[in-house]
Amino acid sequence: MASLTEALSTAAQTFTEMPVGKQVALLGMIAGGLVVTAAILYWALRPTYAPLFAQIDPAEASEVMQSLNQMGVPYKVDSQSGQIQIPQQKIAETRLLLAGQGFPKETDIGFELLQQDAGFGASRLIEGARYQRALEGELGRSVASLKPVEQARVHIAQPERSVFVRERTPPTASVVVQLRGNETLTDAQVGAIVHLISSSVPQLTPERVTVVDQTGRLLTNDDEDKKKMNLSLDHLDYTNRVESGFVERVQSLLTPIVGRNRVRVQVAAELDFSRVERTQETFDPDRTAVRSEQSNEEEKVGNDPAIGGIPGALTNQPPQGGAVGQPAANAAGAPPTPSSRSQQTTRNYEVDRTISHIQETPGGIRRLSTAVVVDYQDQTNEAGEVVRVPRSEADLDNLRALVREAVGFSEKRGDSLNLSSASFVPDTLDETAGPIWEQSWFLDLVKVVGGLLLALIVLLAVVKPALRQLLPKPPEPEPVAALEGEGNETLALTDGLEGEEGDEEQLALSQEGTAMASLTGPNVPDQRQINLETIREMIKEDPKRVVQVMKTWLTEDGS
Repeated sequence: MASLTEALSTAAQTFTEMPVGKQVALLGMIAGGLVVTAAILYWALRPTYAPLFAQIDPAEASEVMQSLNQMGVPYKVDSQSGQIQIPQQKIAETRLLLAGQGFPKETDIGFELLQQDAGFGASRLIEGARYQRALEGELGRSVASLKPVEQARVHIAQPERSVFVRERTPPTASVVVQLRGNETLTDAQVGAIVHLISSSVPQLTPERVTVVDQTGRLLTNDDEDKKKMNLSLDHLDYTNRVESGFVERVQSLLTPIVGRNRVRVQVAAELDFSRVERTQETFDPDRTAVRSEQSNEEEKVGNDPAIGGIPGALTNQPPQGGAVGQPAANAAGAPPTPSSRSQQTTRNYEVDRTISHIQETPGGIRRLSTAVVVDYQDQTNEAGEVVRVPRSEADLDNLRALVREAVGFSEKRGDSLNLSSASFVPDTLDETAGPIWEQSWFLDLVKVVGGLLLALIVLLAVVKPALRQLLPKPPEPEPVAALEGEGNETLALTDGLEGEEGDEEQLALSQEGTAMASLTGPNVPDQRQINLETIREMIKEDPKRVVQVMKTWLTEDGS
């Protein structure tokens, strides 16, 4: 504590001794560095704010703000969009709490409008208008329940009913949808909205329903080209679903055999989308039936006495002695024999006939092309190591037979099947987890780490040098008396100089050695290092003199 007080007093004394300009500059550097550091830390550590609701009525927004104050949730209002923003970590919890309080309120009014008191003396026109408004609100809620739609409004134009049938006008409807973000409505979804509205209003046909998005783009169009395009897209979607069904069927069959993620299947289906209607009539000659039969039989008994003889008047005389209705007996008394008999039969036959009217449904399979690749199998070699080896031909034949049955292989259609074995590259990435930079916590972590680094850089580059100016400088070492032994070692370099250098050079070296020796003393921590540095400096300045001294030392040692 005493050292801290002493350091502060020394810093204050040093600051007072500085000129005024330097004092102002130093204070500015310290204050600026601290402000920048505080701002960086505030930006890095403050929570990220996000809109609580995308759109909300201003009158309702004030009630939401009061509820947020009661719950103690910090918020701020965007000056441009007017949205209420709260910390991103509390959005889900706050929305649940506000939903319990009835926020946000429904913008569309449905059939609950009819439950309100209409007042005494409400006319039939007012009741009809209320019912139509309630119906529009209910339809708007139904359309807004679709996933891509955030809000929807429905307008129904119901003309007055005329007593004359010719003057009656069918109703029309318009739908305005507001989509979420970058969501779009497919043609199938637009058609569903159209049929939903037309089915909810009597006598409203789908052709009289219009759908518009928030940008004013017309989503309903009856052009023939668009219908053909939609039909082609429907065909493509149906083909993809058929192919996906075959792929899923084969994968579910082979996965338990070869292992998970060790089989790849692709199926190309050629479908027939032509509409065919035909009527045929067939006859079967081997199968007949009697439709009608008529039989006529005639028989004559005996000879006619009136017939025969010579033609003339006598021949035409009636017989004598006969009785009417009694046949005449022949001379022998035998029964008369038929003289002639005729039989006629008419029989009508009906041939088997079949009349059939056939209407073929489009989407039949013309041809299937299936490609299957299975991964190598794992085996253990003699060394006990797991190696990947190709599958045997017998295993591939068994797999081919299973795939043929799974896809309904038909040679008459010209189907093709190709099954082979290959080594798959192991996938080290986790497919379920996306890249780390797409995680929600990554941006917050980068923000905090970057803010801390910037604050540290400002402190080290600005604040620390400024504070160093106020701290006392370390005292310089005081000169002490030179030691004899150390001084003699230094001055010994001058003892071996010859007369050619002169007394002046010896005096200079003596003075230099004395000056360097004066820096040494008992208070210096490393005396030997200082002597070595002195010798190195002398070698750099005059190497010839040092060489001469070394020669003198060698001569003395040799003698």
